[in-house]
Amino acid sequence: MTAGMPSDLVVDLPVRLDRTDSRPLPTQLCDAVRALLASDVLHPGDRLPSTRVLAAQLGIARGGAVQAYEQLQAEGYLVGERGSGTRINPALARLHSTVRPPAAVPPPSADDVLHLRPGAPDVDTLTTPAWRTAWREAATRVADARTDPLGSPELRREIAEHVRQMRGVVAEPDRVVVTAGAREGFALLLRALAVGATIVEKQPPRGSSGRTLTIGVESPGYPSLRRVPVALGHRIADLHADEHGLDPASTTPDLDLVLVTPSHQFPHGGTLAAGRRVELASRSREQGWLIVEDDHDSEIRHVGAPVPALTALEPERTVMLGTFSSVISPGIACGYLILPGELVAAVRDLRGVLGQPVGAVVQGALARYLASGELRRRTQRQRRVYRRRREIVLQMLGDVPGAQLRPLDGGLHAVLVTKRPEAELVARCRGRGVGVVPLGAYWGGESSENGIVFGFGAHDDASLMRALAVIAEVADTQS
Repeated sequence: MTAGMPSDLVVDLPVRLDRTDSRPLPTQLCDAVRALLASDVLHPGDRLPSTRVLAAQLGIARGGAVQAYEQLQAEGYLVGERGSGTRINPALARLHSTVRPPAAVPPPSADDVLHLRPGAPDVDTLTTPAWRTAWREAATRVADARTDPLGSPELRREIAEHVRQMRGVVAEPDRVVVTAGAREGFALLLRALAVGATIVEKQPPRGSSGRTLTIGVESPGYPSLRRVPVALGHRIADLHADEHGLDPASTTPDLDLVLVTPSHQFPHGGTLAAGRRVELASRSREQGWLIVEDDHDSEIRHVGAPVPALTALEPERTVMLGTFSSVISPGIACGYLILPGELVAAVRDLRGVLGQPVGAVVQGALARYLASGELRRRTQRQRRVYRRRREIVLQMLGDVPGAQLRPLDGGLHAVLVTKRPEAELVARCRGRGVGVVPLGAYWGGESSENGIVFGFGAHDDASLMRALAVIAEVADTQS
């Protein structure tokens, strides 16, 4: 029997019989089953429909199906077991050379590299009773799921409460859109703007299917979201960013929107200075473009007071792009948009056409998890864990000869700028059992600096310390 196939499941036979064929119908059925075996559609151990069911499906007399099964049993293709029905002979892989055995599931990789994936959170303590209860209740109520294109009303209410308590943003649930993550949410926003949804007077020509947008992006900056506009046929314009974040003076009136990471600029690591926040909001009004606030990692703050969201400063000209990947897990594949009121109708209409990509069970489970307060409690606990691991990074890599750590004000990744070539560093670390990423792969915009990027949130302290010791030794120009 095929490994992992439940014994009570019956295979559907994609068979069609031709009554104009000179061959008898039982012979055609035998030939069809043999062909399905030869093409690997049927596997040894598959359970076939009963002769009564098969005859009804094919519109033939039951006697014809019985005759075909008996012939195939005589040839060794089928076996009949009392109480278990008729099956493809499990021994066929050995008896008949034309039947290929099912492809074996590859064994787990023997690679024992400890991967320090940038931005990956610690999920070992995620499955608390509150987490399991939320998923169990959501799974039992899937039939009651609401189908609002913007997302379930329950989850949108909880997200509005989440950003109020965690980010100081007051937003009505009607302005919340459930997304399948930051990239999907950004793509949805761009599609809506391209077909005419706007806060400013930049409409597409009459009869047009959309217009090409110009999106200002931080340079240097995190490359992932930069790729979304390009993939949709829009233009990007590099805007200068430094250790104080995006420089508002680099913006121009021809932009349609500006994508900014005010809480944790990549790769410089700093936060957008207060003066620049005010200037950016002012220029948005004067020059007529929209601000898109990538709020990734904002809940994970290591230094100072929480950084206020730009959305709270300029709510009618800012779209907040949020995700649960850092505070829960990237595997949850769920995020949100907080929209200015004037964009809601257009996004709702577009979502109604494209459909809501996040399943009802996921939305229900997240709504219940947020409502329990467990996510806020967990975030508070994890902040202490991540601060401790950040201190370990600073202690072990803060004074390595030939290397310099970028600021670690927030987030779950670190950037180490090095004198040694990054390709050499990555290869040598991997050879010692530690997986890191070249800085060039995480760089968007102006010429990349040389170095590596690694995460420090996902692994326990002891494992992290062992990995950092390897990085320190490999990066040390005096070793």
